[in-house]
Amino acid sequence: MKRTLLTVFTLGFVLVFGSLATAQTGDPLPSWNDGKAKQSIIEFVAKVTENGSSDFVPPPERISTFDNDGTLWAEQPMYSQLFFAINRVKQLAPQHPEWKTEEPFASLLKGDVKGAMAGGMKSVGRILMATHAGMTTEEFETIVKDWIATAKHPVTKKPYTEMVYQPMLELLTYLRANDFKTFIVSGGGIEFMRPWTETVYGIPPEQVVGSSIKTKFEIRDGKAVLVRLPELNFNDDKDGKPIGINLHIGRRPIAAFGNSDGDLQMLQYATSGTGVRFGLIVHHTDAEREWAYDRKSSIGHLDKALDEAQAKGWTVVDMKQDWKIIYPHEK
Repeated sequence: MKRTLLTVFTLGFVLVFGSLATAQTGDPLPSWNDGKAKQSIIEFVAKVTENGSSDFVPPPERISTFDNDGTLWAEQPMYSQLFFAINRVKQLAPQHPEWKTEEPFASLLKGDVKGAMAGGMKSVGRILMATHAGMTTEEFETIVKDWIATAKHPVTKKPYTEMVYQPMLELLTYLRANDFKTFIVSGGGIEFMRPWTETVYGIPPEQVVGSSIKTKFEIRDGKAVLVRLPELNFNDDKDGKPIGINLHIGRRPIAAFGNSDGDLQMLQYATSGTGVRFGLIVHHTDAEREWAYDRKSSIGHLDKALDEAQAKGWTVVDMKQDWKIIYPHEK
């Protein structure tokens, strides 16, 4: 009996620790093709995590920042938050009969998104303020959660939460396994992202930095609440990103990840610090599995950042060449 128990224990020990050893020595980025991009990531992580190395970075200083749209999930043919806002216009239309003749709402209600966007950022701003304000922060969180749970991407018909990039999910996990803190720093709304980023990316609400609208404190029915106002508070895009990082994080990142000119200043800020630094640009080059766009695109415009990446030696991910798969459902 003792020999049997000992044998079982030994076998279990071998299986458990053998599995752990395999996991530790296995490929941390299995959806990445072998090449310069993948190797640059692994080499950077090795440098900053090796005890005794001159490049060693203490865990509290291992800050990494990620753009969201186009870096962690799809942003074509239009930003997901804008699809959310358009859906809200349709829901709120019965309460606003004036929208039938008032632009950009009239065009949206007719299904003419292109016409509604003809006014540029002014039209986008009107749509966002009309659909994102006038409720408490808790009410807005519930609205976002309900939408994200059922909404489908207009092209793939997949849930938006499945339009995330599998290679980037692996990268987030790999960095956290090496004691990095992973933050989202996005031009998207901070309260639009926070309700779902922990479930989808493993990034908790307090590690999400984004654009925000003003709020005010009120007592409603004896309860303290924050009410969302139709006025921009902070635009976390372009040069706003380093400012947002300083305000919300308080440490300069040692690694930054983006995909467009809107991320340029964040990458410049991260890579301008002392010691080993890492910058990465996701270049959308796969027109068959995803979309191919860069310098001439109005969504995810990548021009100056691409030139600077090449000049400064940042890693540029060629999506078509460097990623074995793009979305989790392809596994």
